Amino acid sequence: MASAKLTFYALLSIAFSLLLPFQSLAADGNNTATLVVDIGSGKPISKHFFGVFFEEINHAGAGGLWAELVDNRGFEAGGTALPSSISPWTIIGDRSYINVQAEPTSLFPTNPMAVKMDIHCPSPATCPNGVGLSNPGFWGMNIEQGKKYRVVFHLRALGPINLKVAFTGADGKELASNNIEAFATYVAQWKRFETILEAKASDVQASLQLTTNQNGVIWLDQVSAMPLDTYKGHGFRKDLFEMVADLKPRFLRFPGGCYVEGDYLRNAFRWRDTIGPWEKRPGHLNDVWGYWVDDGFGYLEFLQLSEDLGTTPIWVFNNGISHHDEVDTSDVDPMVQEALDGIEFARGPTTSRWGAVRASLGHPKPFDMQYVSIGNEDCDKKNYQGNYLKFYNAIKHAYPDMQIISNCDATDKPLKHPADLYDFHRYLSAKTFFSMYTKFDNVPRSGPKAFVSEYAVTGKDAGSGSLLSALGEAAFLMGLEKNSEVVELVSYAPLFVHTNDRRWMPDAIVFNSHQSYGTPSYYLQKLFSESSGATYLNSTLQASSSVVASAIAYTSSVDNKSYIRVKVVNFNDNPATFKITFNGLDANAKLSKATKTVLTSPNVKDENSFKEPSKITLVQSPLEIAGKDLTFKLPPNSVTAFDFPK
Repeated sequence: MASAKLTFYALLSIAFSLLLPFQSLAADGNNTATLVVDIGSGKPISKHFFGVFFEEINHAGAGGLWAELVDNRGFEAGGTALPSSISPWTIIGDRSYINVQAEPTSLFPTNPMAVKMDIHCPSPATCPNGVGLSNPGFWGMNIEQGKKYRVVFHLRALGPINLKVAFTGADGKELASNNIEAFATYVAQWKRFETILEAKASDVQASLQLTTNQNGVIWLDQVSAMPLDTYKGHGFRKDLFEMVADLKPRFLRFPGGCYVEGDYLRNAFRWRDTIGPWEKRPGHLNDVWGYWVDDGFGYLEFLQLSEDLGTTPIWVFNNGISHHDEVDTSDVDPMVQEALDGIEFARGPTTSRWGAVRASLGHPKPFDMQYVSIGNEDCDKKNYQGNYLKFYNAIKHAYPDMQIISNCDATDKPLKHPADLYDFHRYLSAKTFFSMYTKFDNVPRSGPKAFVSEYAVTGKDAGSGSLLSALGEAAFLMGLEKNSEVVELVSYAPLFVHTNDRRWMPDAIVFNSHQSYGTPSYYLQKLFSESSGATYLNSTLQASSSVVASAIAYTSSVDNKSYIRVKVVNFNDNPATFKITFNGLDANAKLSKATKTVLTSPNVKDENSFKEPSKITLVQSPLEIAGKDLTFKLPPNSVTAFDFPK
């Protein structure tokens, strides 16, 4: 993912958006196309072809897929310089009876900050509703009636405590609560407390409150609230997990993107800091995208997410390069060892050092890691070539089967170093993407294959996620299928955006505390999800310049039956006449059982929203066929898939 400091391709995107607003590609009304498909010949598409790319951007993880409800749970986001901000925590109750400040007095050396509450209520009657702290979560906590939530916090005090732990609605009404009481001798040193709150009412803008009406001094640290009904208990928000699972991804690229690099190396993602007990993880500033992450969603959780999705993890690690500083090649060996240790953590046996650590954290079985990427968008950096070779040689020596991905784009010029795959990132206009149907036609057929790990229509064409975006992307994806012998992997970017933190637009999935919906590009990805492991069928297309079509043979993940799928995009304001001819089709083929699936809308700039989440979605219906005539009308500005039983 390109950073907020515009990359070359981001600049291209803006330029194309300004210079090439949408217009029909066909010069006249003769919008016709014929696709002749040879059922008996084709080429295999990679079994890992279509996947997803997760980056910690737009609060995709913290406050999104990772179901932690508390923002800044360790009070570390404000830094260690005093006075330190504890935002978004706020004081509740009469401020004349409470003083709050951050102090470096934590139980955890890796998380030095805690918060001190000095409460001076002369008597409980003076503060009948209590005073304390409130956390709004990530633009509101979604608390649902009948559901249970685990609240964990660490506390010490100078006297006995009587602390109320509660979820409170936006209107101030209590949704759930428990009281925690302890003698002074018990809490004289730091103690861990845990309580389960069951909600008696619902509110999507709730907050967590910790209050008391008892005079004294209390320190709080590492306050967490998690719903008990996360996916398999692994911490993933169910509705967002299921939206990703519905894409049937064959790989998961993580954790970035520029998030891997950091604006500065001191803020780069370092996997060793993100494993083990969550209270001991130091967290770090996501300085590229402008917010603190506590790293509850760490390296092991990413690997677990891959396993839960039934997909292959692709780890992108820092290679000693950020946006503003670099490690010299002569000094990069410790980071090479860090990468080797990370691979061992993922796939090493329990008898290995880091495999044993993984097992101690509850996952003795190795993960199926087959790919790693050495850095992100660093090819033009001064030390990339030298650093890359150190990582490459060390990894290949230790793991000869590991597929290694270079940041350098081999479609422009040959690589200067060995690689199994190379990254290809593009963010451009819809019209430009449509024209990129032929981008890989003339790429050399030998050498490393392409990993199209980041692509999306952006800028004026895209808005917050338009039909127009999906139209341009559809032709591009058909071109990738057509060149499957040189394109191994493809994923859209970004995957998620919290509607209150739109750092980058558009995105595949939009969410808030309690809702989510897919953009047209999300549904387009669903349409291509069956391409992984399919056979691209040789075909000949005769069409106007605004129609692109292709065909695959695949085994359905739904009913395990074999089908031929013809996909066609009509990038035109007028309907199109589309004819399909099959060479080698079984005379007994039951075409009457065919279906069509259409993605379209009256206006190319239409978008989905929380109000209309399915305004633009895949609409499937039986395909009406008169005899053996396979001639159809395509709606204007549409993507259509025809599925024929094979």
